[in-house]
Amino acid sequence: MKSFNYVITDEVGIHARPAGQLVQAVKALTSKVTIEANGKSAEATKLMMVMALGAKKGTEVTVKVEGADEDADVVKVEEFFKANF
Repeated sequence: MKSFNYVITDEVGIHARPAGQLVQAVKALTSKVTIEANGKSAEATKLMMVMALGAKKGTEVTVKVEGADEDADVVKVEEFFKANF
C-alpha cells in the first residue's frame, strides 16, 4: 500500500465537478483508492461518499492506494489532487 497526505487548497474544497472527475480517473486504475478526512473514509469510486467527507479548504486528507500497480497509480492520483483540489 502507498499513501500520501494532501491539504485541500481549492476555495470550495472537494466539490462536485472535480470529485466526479476523480471518480472517473480512479475507475480507470487497477488499484483501490481510499480517501480519509475528518475521521471518515471513502472509496474514491463512490462520488457521494467522497462528497460526504466534507473536505473544505485547509482540510488534510490521506489518500491510500493499494493494488498491483500502486506505485504508478499513487503518482497519478497525487498529480490529480495537485491539479484539481
